[in-house]
Amino acid sequence: MTTNQSKKCLVEFQLAEQPLRPGEVAIVGAGPGDPGLLTLRALMLIQQADAIVYDRLVSPQIMELVNPRAERIHVGKASGCHYVPQDETNELLVKLAVQQRRVVRLKGGDPYIFGRGGEEAEFLVENDIDFQVVPGITSAAGCSAYCGIPLTHRDYSQSVTFVTGHRKGDQALELNWQVLAAPGQTRVFYMGLHNAPTIVEQLTAHGLSENCPVALVERGTTPLQHMTVTTLKDLVDTIEREDFQPPTLIIVGEVVQLADTLARPAQAGWNSALSGPAAATAGRRPA
Repeated sequence: MTTNQSKKCLVEFQLAEQPLRPGEVAIVGAGPGDPGLLTLRALMLIQQADAIVYDRLVSPQIMELVNPRAERIHVGKASGCHYVPQDETNELLVKLAVQQRRVVRLKGGDPYIFGRGGEEAEFLVENDIDFQVVPGITSAAGCSAYCGIPLTHRDYSQSVTFVTGHRKGDQALELNWQVLAAPGQTRVFYMGLHNAPTIVEQLTAHGLSENCPVALVERGTTPLQHMTVTTLKDLVDTIEREDFQPPTLIIVGEVVQLADTLARPAQAGWNSALSGPAAATAGRRPA
């Protein structure tokens, strides 16, 4: 057997291992959008499932890989606007499992990083439903890499913090701002567009320079990627001027300045305000 044949057999084995059982729920991370970032196990499970419960952040390209015979149930969520309330989603997973369906709960990014996967897993345990969890590439890692931003760097950032920019039930964004404003780190805010004024106010009030570089990445790793580099003091104006919409990550830290060097200009929406005045039409999504 040749080396190539051996590799092909290994992949085929991995795709065939641990079949999804009737009555089992797989909570699967689909990654940030590019189907090339889907894990082998995630691909195996979405092709085996006969019921796919998915969010709006799962890209159409990934949905094309789903078992064509599977029932597709959209429970998409946006900040402050839930297509299906979380409690009903939890009940739906249990109902499908009790019906002995092979269920995949498909989520954008990683299910255990701001994906409510933990809440759903707890509910499955409470109802004696077998489940497994398949991690995915979280949006912070995928989008930053595609935009030329290393989240850590020995010269700029010795740690990285993933931060929610939106609290449950629209509660006030009460975070440990003193820690988040400390130097030598990268902060990645998920779901932070609505609370951008608070993010700017609190970080600067606790000592972070208003000139700190900030990147905005909308629909990262997809053909609709829209990315801009600005500064903390100009963050809110940039969001309004370029009409950023969810899902958008806000990356705050000195590593962001490396995007000028490391980002590939051919990527959709690249625009930097750090090197000079931004063109009025730069970074616009296609109409």
